[in-house]
Amino acid sequence: MKSRTHPRKVAGKRVAVLGAGSWGTTFAKILADGGADVVMWARRPEVAREIQEAKRNSDYLPGVNLPLGVRATSRLDLALAGAEQVYVSVPSQSLRDNLKMFAPHLNANAIVISLMKGVEKSSGMRMSEVIAEVLQIDESQIAVISGPNLALEIAKEQPTAAVVSSTSLETAQAVASVARNKYFHSFVNTDVIGTEFGGVLKNLIAVAIGIVDGAGYGENTKASIITRGLVEMTDFAVAFGAHPETLSGLAGLGDLIATSQSPLSRNNTAGRLLGQGYHLNDVVNQMQQTTEGLASVGPILELARAKGVEMPIVEQVRQVLAGTLDPKDIAPHLTTDDEPQGERTKDGQAEGGSAVRRAFKRAFDQLRHGGRGAGSDRP
Repeated sequence: MKSRTHPRKVAGKRVAVLGAGSWGTTFAKILADGGADVVMWARRPEVAREIQEAKRNSDYLPGVNLPLGVRATSRLDLALAGAEQVYVSVPSQSLRDNLKMFAPHLNANAIVISLMKGVEKSSGMRMSEVIAEVLQIDESQIAVISGPNLALEIAKEQPTAAVVSSTSLETAQAVASVARNKYFHSFVNTDVIGTEFGGVLKNLIAVAIGIVDGAGYGENTKASIITRGLVEMTDFAVAFGAHPETLSGLAGLGDLIATSQSPLSRNNTAGRLLGQGYHLNDVVNQMQQTTEGLASVGPILELARAKGVEMPIVEQVRQVLAGTLDPKDIAPHLTTDDEPQGERTKDGQAEGGSAVRRAFKRAFDQLRHGGRGAGSDRP
């Protein structure tokens, strides 16, 4: 696609961030550093008080100073008063109930942005779909943000990029013009399905990488799973209407690399503990925050079966979580087939790796050229 001129930064836009975990707090910093007028909502009054008075959130971002302009409250009416853009960062499985609390205080014309990377277990719905259903707003008022976004690195102002996606390009650009600063760059696209599913699916592959890492396997095994995992992600998302280019961009490959490789990733950490022999309940108890990948395995596999998409890596993760597969057996199961098959299993063609190479080339071109000509991610 053709590149576009960057939208002019909108200073002083009144925004709300709902949720004061590590990502919600980091995103409040991103917005404030970009010039927005930010009010955070924290469920716990003591967290809101620390952010408001000390400009710290020691529970989730220890050692990070927040901008002086970030305000916080535990009152939804105050957080949402006058907010033109509302960024939602709560656990995916509690989104529906939270939205019911938010609804009475939302400006009817506000843009609602999902910072979450999960699917609802009870329905299999993406976060933007839950938002549209509960709030009864048009999809053009909804945006999602995804990409290689490890919260602590960004809170320390290490440069990164993300994708803002909405069915309305105008909405995506309006959000991207606010959600950007000297260390955080936002691209835009209109492929909400691909952007959301990329953020969900990479968590599952990151859990698999953590498992084999914890079980003692090396870089070849992990690289194989990352690459084959990208194929599974792409096949799944395309089956639901996504553009394949999106999965080779920031919301797919970019996020997959960051989440699979970093010890800052909760999904990678959870997988590593599983690989070391810890039971699922023990892992959940050790994690201080929600690990979306663990919650998404079941509903993603149900959706995959409904579309006839094979996801052998995710299926092996499910078996490890269920205790029916020894973590040390996961890599041999992933690398052994009854008979040779094409690398691109979706179309049955043995392309000698060309599809995967194109995905990597597209992602690297995007980073090299600032997003120009990089599939569906447009600046």
